[in-house]
Formats: sequence, structure tokens, C-alpha cells
Amino acid sequence: MAEHRRLQRDALLEAARELLAEGGMEALTFPALAARTGLARSSVYEYFRSRAGVVEELCAIDFPVWAAEIEGAVDRAADPLQRVEAYVRAQLALAGDPRHRAVVAISAGELDEGARERIRAAHGRLVESVMGALADLGHPRPGLAAALLQGLVEAAVKRLEIGAAEHPDEIVEAAVALALRGVTG
Repeated sequence: MAEHRRLQRDALLEAARELLAEGGMEALTFPALAARTGLARSSVYEYFRSRAGVVEELCAIDFPVWAAEIEGAVDRAADPLQRVEAYVRAQLALAGDPRHRAVVAISAGELDEGARERIRAAHGRLVESVMGALADLGHPRPGLAAALLQGLVEAAVKRLEIGAAEHPDEIVEAAVALALRGVTG
């Protein structure tokens, strides 16, 4: 019985990832989850109380995997400047990943403050992965620089998600150039 429940929960989470990837938070509804998994709508409520609960569960599962991929890319880079570049590129490469949609969905405002704080703390640990590189580059305030760098990454992710006029590769290259060279081009 426990195995069956785990499989059902996993199927619901996978369906949620797909729905988020296809249509964002608006597409993630309990009727849609039920239809995707073949469960009755009332059965979905046995696993999750709300859409926010689904998103929180996805973040708890997917964010650590996503963060490990980014941290791995940063760790494999040879020097501090390459670590900064790897940090930006790895995040932008993952922007189209369905796991990322759940992380982005937290901005929809449906999570309670406790869930938001847990996700913010996990995100803060990700930002820490680039702070050492910024310190090695001689930045006097690596924490501030890392937070601002993350803002640049988030802006590029949003640009990728809205299907901006630029080709995705152009967005990535512009974000990397801005991160590495500032506004000097």
C-alpha cells in the first residue's frame, strides 16, 4: 500500500512538472492533475491540500538537484572568472527544465511564509556557491555582488521564459557578457 501511494504521488508530481512546463502556474490545477494521472479529482486532494502544496513539494525535491548541477558546474571551472561564467550559464541552461518551472512558480505568491522562507534559504545557499569566486576576483563585497549577479540571471531567465524577440542563445551570451564585463560590452 505504501509503495502504491508513493507511485501515485510521484505520478502527480511528474504531471505537475509537465503542466508547469506547458502553461505555468495557471495550468497547474487539480482537475488537470487528475486528468493527467487518471485519478479522481478527490484523490488528488488525498495527496495535496493545495496547488501551493504541490509547488512546495516540487521545490523540496527538485531544487536540491538543480542546485547541485549548478554547484557542480561552478566547481569544475578552472578559475574564478570561469566559475562566475559557469554559474550564469548553468542556471540559464536549466531555465527550460520542467524542474525549474516549479522553482519559478514560488513567485506566484501562493506559498505560505514558512515555505517561502525554506525556499529562500535553499536559494541563498546556491548564491553562496559563487561568492568565493567573486571574493577571489577581489570584489570588496562578494555577498552583495552575488545577489546582484543572481538578479541578472533571474532577469535573463524571465526573458527566456517569455519567448523574447532575441534568440535564446543571444540572451545567454548577453547575460554572460554583462556578468563578466559589465556594461563595457
